[in-house]
Amino acid sequence: MLRLKTFSVLIHIACWLLFMAFPLLFLNGPDGNVSMGTIIVSPYYWLFCATYIALFYLNTNFLFPRFFLRKKYIDYAVICFCLLGVVYVLKPYDKLLHSINKKAFAQMAASQFGMPPTGFPGAMPPGFTPDSNGQQLPPPPNMQPDSAQGPQMFPGGMPPPQFRERWRNGRRKHFDSSSLFLFLMIMALSTAIKTVVQWQTTEQRAISAEAEKASAELSFLKAQINPHFLFNTLNNIYTLAITNNEYTADSIMKLSNIMRYVTDDVREDLVDLQNEVNCISNYIDLQRLRLGAKTVVSFTVQGDLANKKIAPLLLMTFVENVFKYGISKQHQSNIDINLLVKPDTITFLCVNPIFERNQNLERTGIGINNTRERLKYLYPGKHILNINEENNQFTVILTLYS
Repeated sequence: MLRLKTFSVLIHIACWLLFMAFPLLFLNGPDGNVSMGTIIVSPYYWLFCATYIALFYLNTNFLFPRFFLRKKYIDYAVICFCLLGVVYVLKPYDKLLHSINKKAFAQMAASQFGMPPTGFPGAMPPGFTPDSNGQQLPPPPNMQPDSAQGPQMFPGGMPPPQFRERWRNGRRKHFDSSSLFLFLMIMALSTAIKTVVQWQTTEQRAISAEAEKASAELSFLKAQINPHFLFNTLNNIYTLAITNNEYTADSIMKLSNIMRYVTDDVREDLVDLQNEVNCISNYIDLQRLRLGAKTVVSFTVQGDLANKKIAPLLLMTFVENVFKYGISKQHQSNIDINLLVKPDTITFLCVNPIFERNQNLERTGIGINNTRERLKYLYPGKHILNINEENNQFTVILTLYS
């Protein structure tokens, strides 16, 4: 896991270094006369890089998961539109390009006409005027320097073509489409990457859920349908048979239904809630065969179970604990197991006293932990599990949201 995270960090660093290298390679002045070092020390270069790096991680780590994945599409669109407006105001690419052109202009003037490049923009010679961005530009092509201002600045009194073109470009107000295009590309790229990561996470959760389900099935078979359970149940059924009890055939059928459910039906990802309730009911009825008069078991189901689905064997761990620690031959005990079904929720409640703590408690804790993990993978953000143990009373409340 650590190696995978380190590799991911290195990939991010490499990609951003490549992104930051593009301005150094392609925006080095019209004649290639601006050095990379000059661009790096420019504050507009770092504004350009910081703007798009911040947009990438803001969308990846906050906006997309917080709004888009939670189906708040309108909020997500409004925020993206506001960020687009911020980029339009900042104009990171346009300011970087103007900064590079200004440096190239100063170096060109210094090399061809002896103008001091360090004088831009405050110490420009007469005849140069600032544009709307505060950059010093040469006079228009048809403008002659005033004789009172000193000698003519250009040979023949006429600026060369590259100066006239630069003056026209500086005076022209244009739409910074490059910054907005980079904004759209960064947002699309971050969204695509986050979508792929989310898909991989969902796949991993599905695989883990399958493994947890297989583990839960195995745990249930070991904990419930084990030789000890079968021995006690069959022994009770034998007693019913030799006494010609009318419930003998019904008990055999209940045991058969439990075996069929845990070996066949639980292979599905989701089962009918009615089938899960039937399994629990059969299990409770078979446990009643060995209970004395001091134990009272109440199992109630409220609501409409039709068309309701649930992960198989999700409730059996808690039912198992009820009969493992909630019965006593010497003391009176009341066990309450309730299931409340509403259109958008399924609530399971069980309350039982605790009479003993032995070596099986550790195995019970493992079973509950496995159930917690199954809930985490199968019902992410759609369940609440509260387990309370006080005054020798063990209470479990599980709520599942549809």
